[in-house]
Amino acid sequence: MQGRHYAAFAAAGFAAVLTASGATAQETYKIGISAGLTGYAATVDRAWRDGVELAAAAINAKGGVMGRKLEVIVEDNRSEPQEAVTVYRKMLTSDRVNIFISGCVSAGNFAAAGLVVRAQVPMVLCSILPQQPDQVKWAFSTLPPAGFEITKRYEYLKNKTNIRKVGVLHDPTPYANLQKGVAEKAAAEYGIEVVGVEQYKQDDADLSVQIAKMQAAGAGAILKIGLGGTTLTAAKNIKQLGSNLLLLTSLEDIAVFKPVADVLGDKFFFVASPSQVFDALPDGALKTEIGRFLKPWHAKFTDRDPNWASRGWDGVMLTVAAIEKAKSFDGPAVRDALEQLTGFQGTTGVYNMSATVHQGLTVNPFFIATIANGQPKVVE
Repeated sequence: MQGRHYAAFAAAGFAAVLTASGATAQETYKIGISAGLTGYAATVDRAWRDGVELAAAAINAKGGVMGRKLEVIVEDNRSEPQEAVTVYRKMLTSDRVNIFISGCVSAGNFAAAGLVVRAQVPMVLCSILPQQPDQVKWAFSTLPPAGFEITKRYEYLKNKTNIRKVGVLHDPTPYANLQKGVAEKAAAEYGIEVVGVEQYKQDDADLSVQIAKMQAAGAGAILKIGLGGTTLTAAKNIKQLGSNLLLLTSLEDIAVFKPVADVLGDKFFFVASPSQVFDALPDGALKTEIGRFLKPWHAKFTDRDPNWASRGWDGVMLTVAAIEKAKSFDGPAVRDALEQLTGFQGTTGVYNMSATVHQGLTVNPFFIATIANGQPKVVE
């Protein structure tokens, strides 16, 4: 008799577990993040992750989306493409995520794109889009086109300086190579000549050879393309060479730039996103949306750089808008709805997606800025 009661109790318990598991699966919409939490992309991808998690918490505080809460699952790809494939596969097979809102390691997102397409799971990325058309179909990006960072720097050099010869210093990542190509092709439009192109590796401890070559070729400024500590390395090398070169760098975390400004002072400039220069923005829809994000961001992270996190926030908000538009959590339906989002106000600009445009920011949102008294300051 006792055995029968135990068996009945065990069966009931097992059923309860199944019911609870089923309820959980129904109640959560799983967001997977493949992010470089270690390695060269750590500064930006940690911020991206934090922005995604902050947005998910904000949505969940309002009851979720269509009755389901958002659940964020994060895996560290160590900023390596091979690791990205491993973590994508794990999140697809073990975690069964519904969508990826992944970080800025373009090569890693490229390497795993085939897996994601076969699973028919949409991707909203911090990085550039994959190369294959069947993969692009499932991928969307919050990243402005690579050319925007380059042309904003060229506009500054043309309009605010007498410099007409530049060098390009870039890392080997896909996004950096895209920017390098734009830099070479677009220079003539601004009356600028690229007199040297040099590549470096993200763990290089000295860039003086590359910088000296570009200076010897007559460059008055260096366009540095790439993330991480090499920006400070380049600044120190310029100083050590006794050079008057201007250093104009890519979009990056402000924490990376503060010591660079200490080294180069008024010879250092960078591409800034709207959220990094919030106080300089005019009142309007963009400032309102950034403010909506900054309130919880500052409450949790005080004065930490908001740029990459704000675009992670956008990734979640675009996803929620697509779910509500599709009235469905199904992967293909959400993908179709993402493609139909137009006039969507984000923290970086207005997104206009379409069947042929999956990189929805089509108007250049950037500023040229410097660091003054430890804070970013627009110089245009």
